[in-house]
Amino acid sequence: MASRCSALLCSTSRLASVRIAPLASRSRCLVTEAASSSSAASSPPPPSDPKIGRIVDDISGLTLLQAADLVTLLKSRLSIQEIAMPAASGPAPAAAPVEEAAVEEKPKEKTIFNVKLESFDAAAKPKIIREVKAMIPNLTLIDAKKFVESVPKVLKENMPKEDADKLKTAFEALGAVVVLE
Repeated sequence: MASRCSALLCSTSRLASVRIAPLASRSRCLVTEAASSSSAASSPPPPSDPKIGRIVDDISGLTLLQAADLVTLLKSRLSIQEIAMPAASGPAPAAAPVEEAAVEEKPKEKTIFNVKLESFDAAAKPKIIREVKAMIPNLTLIDAKKFVESVPKVLKENMPKEDADKLKTAFEALGAVVVLE
């Protein structure tokens, strides 16, 4: 029902603006005439119910103030509540740059790490191969050797910080360079 009332108000305001056009300036008349000629070309077909046609004719004869009164009376009689439309507001005020800098300086602390073998001493190669084979049980000795020789390579993924630190210290003690990512 609210959409019918708003449609009536819109059609009334359009018709009232066409009737007010002779009182406006000459340039406005040309604009209104162009708008009315385009709206006449795309006007909806006449209603099939003669009662609705009479109501449309009566409403189109009202002034804007009378149409506004009609809308308020219809809202009160039909118990239509007004919906608050959000008002357009300006851009949000910028926060203080000092506060933003403090927030940016404190990134979230990582808890999950990937352990990556970057390089190793040539003398420590057999020890590192044995450690990799022990760490990854389904690797054969040949696969572990190929794994170590194809550095840089990720040893373990998604490890908690404590376990990653233990693994890093173990490999560094053997002579490898390990990075936590």
